[in-house]
Amino acid sequence: MKPVEILVVGGGPAGLCAAIQAAEMGSKVLVVDRNRALGGQLIKQTHMFFGSEKQYASTRGFDIAQILLDKIDQMENIEVMTNTTVLGLFEDGVATLEKDGKYIKVKPKAIVVGTGASEKTLAFPNNDLPGIYGAGAVQTLMNEYGIKPGNKVLMIGAGNIGLIVSYQLMQAGVQVEAIVEASPTIGGYLVHASKIRRMGVPIYTKYSIKEAIGTEAVEKAVIWQLDDKWQGISGTEKELEVDIICISVGLSPLSELLWQAGCEMKYLPELSGYVPARDENLQTSVKGIFVAGDVSGVEEASSAMVEGYLAGMSAAAYLGYSLYNTKELREDLLQQLNSLRHGPVGERINKGIASILIQSEAAASTEA
Repeated sequence: MKPVEILVVGGGPAGLCAAIQAAEMGSKVLVVDRNRALGGQLIKQTHMFFGSEKQYASTRGFDIAQILLDKIDQMENIEVMTNTTVLGLFEDGVATLEKDGKYIKVKPKAIVVGTGASEKTLAFPNNDLPGIYGAGAVQTLMNEYGIKPGNKVLMIGAGNIGLIVSYQLMQAGVQVEAIVEASPTIGGYLVHASKIRRMGVPIYTKYSIKEAIGTEAVEKAVIWQLDDKWQGISGTEKELEVDIICISVGLSPLSELLWQAGCEMKYLPELSGYVPARDENLQTSVKGIFVAGDVSGVEEASSAMVEGYLAGMSAAAYLGYSLYNTKELREDLLQQLNSLRHGPVGERINKGIASILIQSEAAASTEA
């Protein structure tokens, strides 16, 4: 049995920031990630981030990852285990890991779960043909391995990810034939959509894919218009010659470990799936288990980083660690989250969070 003070599950933006903050407060941290390298989605992001200077605005995602990894390398109280999968979180507080075929047990005093999210998919005829990818897979091929996935693409989904990946595809020399969006309006930032349109790519709203066509691989895609009940309208079909169909229709929180740990869970469309109830310190209904990033509700990477700092601070404070300015840092992090959650999307996210917010013991005692 390996004793651990704080176990951070996931080495993406939320997990890295949680580890850094907890370590800066003096705790010993073990970061576990199933991938060969830390960084999560950040290492796939070649675009510059929005937000403020505190969230590394105007810095490219892979550069942000390197900044965070450099900090971790300088901290002697952070241990990293890559190519390692967390198999379970049990009621006796034990976490089980698998690394290189070996079964490992650890006994953390606190846990930060930052497992992120998985891509949603779509059901349509021939959706199992080679050449049909999730947007994350396309980013991995291009931005991690330098592999061009094909020559002509249909992008399904005009959220931020769909728009950004479309632009990255064009930068790699891939022709984007069209972007289709089932909703009446584009879901991503207009600055991304405008950039795509200036390059001559049509964006069809209230459209979706009807079917993929091909024998050994994708050869064509058929799209059609949707009615007010989200059903396809016969006679509106458009046939596109493409060899890639890229699906970017949202993410679902990867919350299986939280279910197993017995955390209170609730399905919230505002947060993209089943998410854990948590207090203002990001502690779940199970004492000592904290959450941050997309596993607690799908948002932008900037929000995941801020939540990571907050969860790391809260986990370290749970073990009795503190800084001279802990209170001020916490208030600043909360203010950063408020700033990031503005506009209609932010209102929806705040509504979802409010419906599962647990009153912390500290807040209850203050009110009493």
